[in-house]
Amino acid sequence: MLKLNFKKINVLRSLKPRIFLIVLIVGLIPCMMMRSAILQNYETRAVSVRISDVQAQLKILTNHLITYRYLQDNSSEVVNAELDQLSNLYNGRVLIINNDLKVVKDTYGISEGKTIISEEVIRSLKGENVSQYDSTNGYIEMTIPIMDTLAPTGDDPVPESILAKGVMLISVSTDNISTTMGILSRQAIVIEVIVAIVVFIAAGFISYALIRPFEKITDALSQVKEGYTNDPISVTDCLETEHIGDAFNKILSRMKVLNDSRQEFVSNVSHELKTPITSIKVLADSLRGQENVPIEVYQEFMEDIATEIDREDKIINDLLALIKMDRTSTDLNISQVDINMLVEFIMRRLRPIAIKRDIELVYESIRPVTAAVDEVKITLVITNLLENAIKYNKKHGWVKVTLDADYQFFTVEVADSGIGIPADSIEHIYERFYRVDKSHSKEIDGTGLGLAITRSAILMHRGSIKAVSEEGEGTTFTVKIPLTYISVT
Repeated sequence: MLKLNFKKINVLRSLKPRIFLIVLIVGLIPCMMMRSAILQNYETRAVSVRISDVQAQLKILTNHLITYRYLQDNSSEVVNAELDQLSNLYNGRVLIINNDLKVVKDTYGISEGKTIISEEVIRSLKGENVSQYDSTNGYIEMTIPIMDTLAPTGDDPVPESILAKGVMLISVSTDNISTTMGILSRQAIVIEVIVAIVVFIAAGFISYALIRPFEKITDALSQVKEGYTNDPISVTDCLETEHIGDAFNKILSRMKVLNDSRQEFVSNVSHELKTPITSIKVLADSLRGQENVPIEVYQEFMEDIATEIDREDKIINDLLALIKMDRTSTDLNISQVDINMLVEFIMRRLRPIAIKRDIELVYESIRPVTAAVDEVKITLVITNLLENAIKYNKKHGWVKVTLDADYQFFTVEVADSGIGIPADSIEHIYERFYRVDKSHSKEIDGTGLGLAITRSAILMHRGSIKAVSEEGEGTTFTVKIPLTYISVT
């Protein structure tokens, strides 16, 4: 029983049955309302016509009643015949009431001589034509004043000086109207059934046609999930599915890029880790293959081996740092940091390296800056940028660091007079293991991971980094980081 209920709930959650039900309801409800409106309009119109016809005949008959003085003497065979004929014609009952509210004539012969007091009779004595339709019992009750003068037309009361001599009350059967309405109702039901079948088929077709594009997208997603295909999809049935298809193709393209990047990263890691090991093995085999190696040669080989070990260690440490950067921002240790003092400390630590390369370090602080950041990671960012500026600089060159801030961000700008970056390489410098000048990669120490680590640390702070460079003229890196860190969970 529970499984059946769950199945019903899942069916109702599907868009296809919802669209089917909506189209079905939208198609059937107007049809049902139209049937009801037509029948009601026919009934109102038929009753109105019947009342008009009867009133016309009653006005003629009231003149005869006055002419034959029927209210004073109801023995007139002509009038009695007309009253009986009228009663039979409309399958109803006719009462003639004088102004004393006594029944002069009853075609049913039941109430003659009795007194009738009712609102309709009183109103008719004052000159009003009163008619009421009783749809439940199927008759129309009408009261017509019997005047010895011409009464005003319409339902307006006559002047008080003109009083009715009596009232004619008649009940008119509406069986023929009910019969006609029954026939019309049955015909309308037949039409409704035909319309319901057509709407049912149309609802099924429309729901299928509207859901089919989404089913195409679902099938494509399933194929990608199973790894059967990586081809873009095209669903142009409607604008919404076309947008979904475009978004899917963009995601698929991004997945391909990430997959290619992952494969390239694995290949680069394998190559970078293997290179120092290969060099160490070559040096070790060279020492092992020689006899009576002079101490100077031995020391030189060991220094080379130590250099390759340091290089391997740096690559591993950078890889571990990069992997750690790929984690969520919850790993950040946020605190209020004096950025001015932090930059001064980093420059003081790197100044010996710059002096050794004959590079001048210049620091300009526009204003005091305090920000909520992870001090270790921001130190890594500024250190990597300064080391690169010194490493890829010219002899007798310079590196300038500028610190500034506004009400929302602080900015660190690192400019140098170095060799610059080619225009076709500027968009790749943050890729892992990317080296601008591969021919000098061994001459200039580095792993090709520094800028990738730097960018990851900046993005973890919801910041940005921008590089502007001209080959042979120098490079300027601009880092922009919020003063207040906002965690996104």
